[in-house]
Amino acid sequence: MSENASVQDTVPDGIPSQEGGGLGHGASKGALAFGAIGIVFGDIGTSPLYAFRETFAGTASIAIDRLHVLGVVSLIFWSMTLVVSIQYVSILMRADNKGQGGSLALVALLSRHIGKSAYGWLVVLLGVFATSLFYGDSMITPAISVLSAVEGLTVVDEGLQQFVIPIALVLLVCLFLLQQRGTAKVGALFAPVMIVYFIVIAGLGINQIIQNPDILLALNPYYAVMFFVLDGATAFFALGAVVLAVTGSEALYSDMGHFGRGPMRLSWFGFVMPCLLLNYFGQGAMIADLPPEQAAEVIRNPFFMLASEEFRLPLVILATVATFIASQAVISGAFSITHQAMQLGFIPRLSIRHTSETEAGQIYIPVVNWALMVAVIILVLTFQTSSNLAGAYGIAVTGAVTIDTLLMGVLFVGVWKWKWWTAAPVVIVFLIVDGAYFAANLVKVPDGGWFPLVIGLVAFTLLTTWARGRKLMRERMSETALPIEIFAKSAKNSATRVPGTAIFMASQTAGVPSALLHNIKHNKVLHERVVILTVLIADTPYVPQHERCEMIDLGDGFYRAVLHYGFMQETNVPLGLTEMERCGGKFDMMQTSFFLSRQTLLASDKPGMPIWREKIFAWMLRNAATAMDFFRLPTNRVVELGSQVEI
Repeated sequence: MSENASVQDTVPDGIPSQEGGGLGHGASKGALAFGAIGIVFGDIGTSPLYAFRETFAGTASIAIDRLHVLGVVSLIFWSMTLVVSIQYVSILMRADNKGQGGSLALVALLSRHIGKSAYGWLVVLLGVFATSLFYGDSMITPAISVLSAVEGLTVVDEGLQQFVIPIALVLLVCLFLLQQRGTAKVGALFAPVMIVYFIVIAGLGINQIIQNPDILLALNPYYAVMFFVLDGATAFFALGAVVLAVTGSEALYSDMGHFGRGPMRLSWFGFVMPCLLLNYFGQGAMIADLPPEQAAEVIRNPFFMLASEEFRLPLVILATVATFIASQAVISGAFSITHQAMQLGFIPRLSIRHTSETEAGQIYIPVVNWALMVAVIILVLTFQTSSNLAGAYGIAVTGAVTIDTLLMGVLFVGVWKWKWWTAAPVVIVFLIVDGAYFAANLVKVPDGGWFPLVIGLVAFTLLTTWARGRKLMRERMSETALPIEIFAKSAKNSATRVPGTAIFMASQTAGVPSALLHNIKHNKVLHERVVILTVLIADTPYVPQHERCEMIDLGDGFYRAVLHYGFMQETNVPLGLTEMERCGGKFDMMQTSFFLSRQTLLASDKPGMPIWREKIFAWMLRNAATAMDFFRLPTNRVVELGSQVEI
């Protein structure tokens, strides 16, 4: 995904905007809104393929009659209004962390204000769990989207049913194979294709609404309320399928940094939301007055039945391309979230490849790509149909949305400084709505809802284990660390000085790195210029270039240097060093050696972590990408020295 400029909004009193709102190339608001349609709205845009269908087909006890259709369409309209338009687009998009959105960016923002408070740790855990659920979502979205589109072939010809799964698998495998080539060229086609898709589905809906304009009565929340009055428990369980209409709402917030809140709001309110609502209302209008037998047949795939018979195959092709684009956006989002988590210290270093020479945001993480591909293939082969996958889908989305609501409450009080009696009613309203969706999806746990919960639990365990183990390891190393000032004075006369520059990478800004101690102990030499370099990741997305470098001259050729980066920036140490000329002059890479410390973890009975978590942390440590790859160090100028640590 490219990173583009955003247009600042006028901020109402009491809802301050953080700095930024998107970084990039100064494109116009209209151009950015156009691009956002192709990149950001694919997930929520493909929901009409299955959301309306699953509300009836997934809950057999809902009668397909006029009153129930009006109730379901009304629920979809008000869900989209409350959750997407108000909660995310109108409120949470104000909570940008220097222009970036998403659960981790929000946690970083909150931690900056309330990190040392009694409940700061709980905020971090909630954000990490929301991120963990996103990984489950990023596995299910490609599977359910592509399957639901390819299943349209059965509307064209029922005999094609046997080809649905093979075609879906081929498309999905191709999708993941394309990732390593980057999305820059393909991305240029995303917006035009998605605009055509949205116009087509809106037109199909308008055609049905003209024939049955009574469906517009669903704009009145009375019909949603009457649905609950007449069918209490059934209506409640129907929420588990209705919420599929708002899948992708969290992704809107996460992708805010790429386009900015202004262009995204323009896209949503001015184009995407009207098109989606027209299609949902059109599906309702189509089946509202049908005889029961005919309605039961049409509800099997109402999205494709909107089109006349001769246009169904082109609609299947268009929908398949749209789901392909939606899946691409989710996979790119998984790369972006992983990069954020890596920089913020929740995931070990992974190999990252940049697929564009000009766009820093376009990255490819092989291990994430192949893990997602395997998971998606297993999902398709296990669940077989998009209807079976729908049960697994909702719980990941509603879980993340509910957590975002809790974090929103902390935002109101801790950052925006609202009075609690002002914030409480707003948060309670959204908790009731989001909590109801989540509770309705909990009944689907035996039917597939367990999958995102298991993925979320595994991801949460890995993320928190790495963060905790990393903290403990640094504490153990700092306990025995020798102050650099004392070391510099004692070492200057105890070792032979040789020409050149030695840069010792250190995880902390205090003490002597173990690689330096081992080097002088075994080799008994020191370079003319010794730089102890620490890379620090800020809790903001970007650090300005003039704030990048920090240096302390310790005397006798010793320097303590720090490079500062934001959690959305690439940590390119050689490039950063070109900006740091105060450490005894410029750095010539051919005269510079990088010394890295590689720790081997020894499990122990110390009370830091349970032994099983220590073993998981040790496994993650062994399989992490080397600092050489992560910091983009020249391969022929790196020396690694090992040490052992107990936690």
